[in-house]
Amino acid sequence: MSGTSEGPTPATELNRPVVTESEILTSPGAGALGSEASGAEALASEALGSEASGAEALASEALGAEAVASQAPRAGALSAEPSDPRTPPPPSYRSVFTAAPLAMAVVDREGTVTGANAALAELLGRDQATLTGAVAADLVDLGSDARTWHAYRELLRGRRGRLRCTRRLKHPEGHALWVRVTVAPLPPDDGGVLLSVADISDHRALQSRLRHLREHDPVTRLPNRTLFFERLTTALEAESYAESGTGRIGLCYLDLDGFKAVNDTLGHRVGDQLLAAVAERLTRCAQETGRTRAGIPLVARLGGDEFALLVEDSTGTEQLADLAESLLDAIQAPFDLGGRRLSVSASIGVVERHAAGTTPTALMQAADTTLYWAKADGKSRWTLFDPERNATRVTRQALASTLRPAIDRGEFALEYQPLVGMEDDRVHGVEALIRWNHPRFGTLTPNRFISLAEEDGSIVPLGRWVLRTACRQARAWQTEHPDGPPIFVSVNVAVRQVWDSDLVADVADTLEETGLPPHLLQLELTESAVMGSSGRPLQTLKALSDMGVRIAIDDFGTGYSNLAYLSRLPVSVLKLDGSFVRGFQIEDRAAKASPADEVIVEAMVQLAHRLGLTVTAECVETSAQATRLRRIGCDTGQGWLYSRPVPPDRISELLGTPDVQAGVGNP
Repeated sequence: MSGTSEGPTPATELNRPVVTESEILTSPGAGALGSEASGAEALASEALGSEASGAEALASEALGAEAVASQAPRAGALSAEPSDPRTPPPPSYRSVFTAAPLAMAVVDREGTVTGANAALAELLGRDQATLTGAVAADLVDLGSDARTWHAYRELLRGRRGRLRCTRRLKHPEGHALWVRVTVAPLPPDDGGVLLSVADISDHRALQSRLRHLREHDPVTRLPNRTLFFERLTTALEAESYAESGTGRIGLCYLDLDGFKAVNDTLGHRVGDQLLAAVAERLTRCAQETGRTRAGIPLVARLGGDEFALLVEDSTGTEQLADLAESLLDAIQAPFDLGGRRLSVSASIGVVERHAAGTTPTALMQAADTTLYWAKADGKSRWTLFDPERNATRVTRQALASTLRPAIDRGEFALEYQPLVGMEDDRVHGVEALIRWNHPRFGTLTPNRFISLAEEDGSIVPLGRWVLRTACRQARAWQTEHPDGPPIFVSVNVAVRQVWDSDLVADVADTLEETGLPPHLLQLELTESAVMGSSGRPLQTLKALSDMGVRIAIDDFGTGYSNLAYLSRLPVSVLKLDGSFVRGFQIEDRAAKASPADEVIVEAMVQLAHRLGLTVTAECVETSAQATRLRRIGCDTGQGWLYSRPVPPDRISELLGTPDVQAGVGNP
């Protein structure tokens, strides 16, 4: 499995030292090269806190030894000059140097070791005698990077304060050796530097273990979210794909279907066992894919029952589709967990695209969206990211976020479509149809935003605005044409308006405010909302009917069509769905309309009339349709034959027309 943290050093990497960090320190007054904090130091500090490691303790000893050595008059000889015989002799610095547990060597200004203690020889696996005269930089690989080598040379010349770096060396016995190298100047009279070397291999091993724990999931032992995003970020960096590879990246984002039920019914222990078993199968699929491809996909657990497979240098959607299919097949096979047999499925969102121009956030957003589609489409499947579908989703989200403010900004308007009498071709009423004049998307019809308004509850204030605006306009028409018969206005009402607001009070207040008589207001509800109504909805409909308001069932014939219940509802009008009327289209008068549609419409009209209801036919587009509907007995018609939805001033023109002919109201 790829993407794991640092583990044992490969044998091929033991053939050369490895530079991991350098910290070049300067004493006061010396030229500064600055300091460089490594990731390893940061990790050690985070993992160990303020606790000093053995290596750090040895480093402290080294500094003490450096201070001792700095007092030696002749460091190169490792002995002290005779002093005044009347004063006590100084301590034996050679003894201190030799007995110090920290590996040390004295190096002259040319970089040659003039003396080394037994601790250094033991640490490096060398004979102590061979160290004297050796090139110090070669012993601990100070020349492996230009910056460290330059700082070391400056220190030998007396221009720098101190150098500290970490190196991975090859021990003669074949294992890797991590050391912390410190080089500090001796007093000018001594003409050299003190080199100290501390073994920090145990410290590095602890770092590696802590890093592994931090970057891997304890249940599945897979890379966790932290390591996954580190790999993803690296894969999307330009230098990762600019020189080689396909320059593409793929992602399978997987979620188990119904995993919560496993935890709730069988417990989290069984749930963890299932997650571990799923991880094994995903890893096996990734390895099998890697045998035929350039690399093995990274398998990670992102949290809960969510997993991700990252495919670097993908070859296209076909590769990701094949991988997703194999993942589904692997997971659908039953799991045997300690004698308990479990079957689960998964949903997978698949994204594959060019790495250039893609960010980790954008890729994960696309994967999350696609996973949602897979679950919404029925689960136990994989779904490929669709830019067009995503654009629709983004647009929908943009509309949802601006819907409520748009009401306050006055971005909505009403258009009206005439309801024309079949017998007299006169406008009896109009249906108010809302439009959203969106500053970005233009004029939007109700099917683009009404469902959003119902979801977030903004349908309530929006519905109040429509009701007041339509009633005010109907009253204005009545005032403008006092001699003609008044027309009613029909307003659509959503079910949520009945549940989330006091619709009866809203209607009563609006009628009182506008002065519109109740019988000139018609409220339309869909068949699925009205049929089977009980409790509050039914009480609301009865209260409105008792007030004198007309109640109409919209799109009748497409929902429940519970005719027995129809007689108990306070309904005044049935509006036949346009799908029935479309079957009446006749280009040739000799041709016959669909007999089934005609029989059904005729039966519904007769039933409605027997119940004392009037019938409005929607989507009337031709004179032939109007003729047949008139013969069947429909009371009113609505459709493009008479007029498309138009602004209020066009309705005023139609009210002055005795007979509404085809196309009169169309712009």
